[in-house]
Amino acid sequence: MIAYIIRRLLYALPILIGVNVITFALFFVVNSPDDMARMHLGVKRVTPEAIQGWKAERGYDQPLLWNSGAAGADKVRKTIFFEKSVKLFAFDFGRADDGRDIAYEIINRMGPSLAIALPVFLVGLAAYVTFALLMAFFRATYIDFTGVILCVAMMSISGLFYIIGGQYLVSKLWNLVPISGYAQGATGVKFLVLPVLVGVVAGVGASTRWYRTIFLEEMGKDYVRTARAKGMSEIRVLFRHVLQNAMIPILTGAVVVIPLLFMGSLITESFFGIPGLGSYTIDAINAQDFAVVRSMVFLGSVLYILGLILTDISYTLVDPRIRLE
Repeated sequence: MIAYIIRRLLYALPILIGVNVITFALFFVVNSPDDMARMHLGVKRVTPEAIQGWKAERGYDQPLLWNSGAAGADKVRKTIFFEKSVKLFAFDFGRADDGRDIAYEIINRMGPSLAIALPVFLVGLAAYVTFALLMAFFRATYIDFTGVILCVAMMSISGLFYIIGGQYLVSKLWNLVPISGYAQGATGVKFLVLPVLVGVVAGVGASTRWYRTIFLEEMGKDYVRTARAKGMSEIRVLFRHVLQNAMIPILTGAVVVIPLLFMGSLITESFFGIPGLGSYTIDAINAQDFAVVRSMVFLGSVLYILGLILTDISYTLVDPRIRLE
C-alpha cells in the first residue's frame, strides 16, 4: 500500500508542475505585468513611471525566467517565475496587493468554509443515498416516477433561486435565522443553518438521480438475480449486495469532493456573508488581486490531486480485486 501511495504521488508531481507552468503563462505571459499594472491602476492614460512603481512594489519588475544581469544561482532565483511560481510548491504564497499575508488569510478562512461545506457534504450524502435507495426499492412505481420528475425539476432550477428563495422565506418572512453573517463558536450556529439547508436542497436533484442510476444498474446484474433466486428478501438484496457493490462509483463522487471542501463555495459564501475561502477568492477577483487568485488556483489544484489520490486509495478498501492487483 505504501509503495502504491508513493507511486501515485510521483504520478501527481508532473501534473502539478504542468498546472503551475500553465498558470504562470496565463498570468505573466498572456497577461504581462505591464497589462496587470494598467488593469489595477484603472486609468486610461497611466504613465510609465506609475507602471514601473506598481511593478516594483509587488516584485513584478524582474525578468520572467532568466535574469542575465544577476550572478550565479540568482540568475534563476531573481526572476518572476521563481518568486511567484516555484515558491508555491513550498506553500509560500507571499503577500496580497493590500499587504496581508495570504497564507495567514487561508488558514483563518478555512474554518468558516469547512463549517458550511462539511455539514452540507455529510448531510447531503446521507440524504441523497437514502432517497436514491428508496426510489430504487420502489422502482417502476408512482413513487419512483414522482421522484424522478422532482429530481429533474430541481436540477433545472438555478442554485441562486434556492439561495434567494431560502433567504426570503426562512429569514425575511419567517424570521427563523439571520439572513447573512458569521460568528465563531456556538453562537454562530444560527448563521450556518440556512446556508447548510440551501446547500443540501440544491443538490438533491442531480445527486439523487445519479445515485438512483447507479443502484438500478447494479440491481440488473446477475449476482442480484441469483440472490433473489435463493430467496433473499428485496431489502436485504438492496443493502447487503447492491449498496456494497455501488460503493466504488459513490466514492468516486464523494472522496474527490472532500479536499475541495476546504476551498469553500464561491456563491454561497458571497451571498451569506461567510468570511471563507470562497468569498476571499471572489473579493480578490473583484479587486484584481492577482497574487491571491494565483495562490487559490494553485491550492485548488493541489487539493484536487489529493482528492484523486484519496479516491484511488479508497478503491482498495472497498474492492478486494483492486487490492489484489
